[in-house]
Amino acid sequence: MERLKRKGSHTVSRLTFHIVWVTKYCYQILKGDIQVRCRELLMQICDAENVSILKGVISSDHIHMYIEYVPKQSVSYLVKQLKGRSSRKLQQEFRKLSDLYWGKHFWGVGYGVWSTGNITNELLMILYIVSVATS
Repeated sequence: MERLKRKGSHTVSRLTFHIVWVTKYCYQILKGDIQVRCRELLMQICDAENVSILKGVISSDHIHMYIEYVPKQSVSYLVKQLKGRSSRKLQQEFRKLSDLYWGKHFWGVGYGVWSTGNITNELLMILYIVSVATS
């Protein structure tokens, strides 16, 4: 993988992290059209927030993303944007989700995040293969 560097007027950075979050109640709902639309929404949100998606997997009940972001952004802000915007749009577009997830909460509370300073491509591929195989 090519190493990306973000340059500012006085800085150079490469900040990456691996993030995982689940659907509420771990329902296996991210399939078919919902999975495709979720992927599109996450890509749009990342574009709007100047975030690069390096790798990603949408399993039936959870999301894995390996992303690069700029220093002025916080991880919690990015997760809030990813979960909040995607939840709202998915529930607007797929009415069956609103019936299934009363209270307007599509994603489970919380998330897991790991900085990836020295992680290798091989290790990431193993993580994604295990994730896909177990979903």
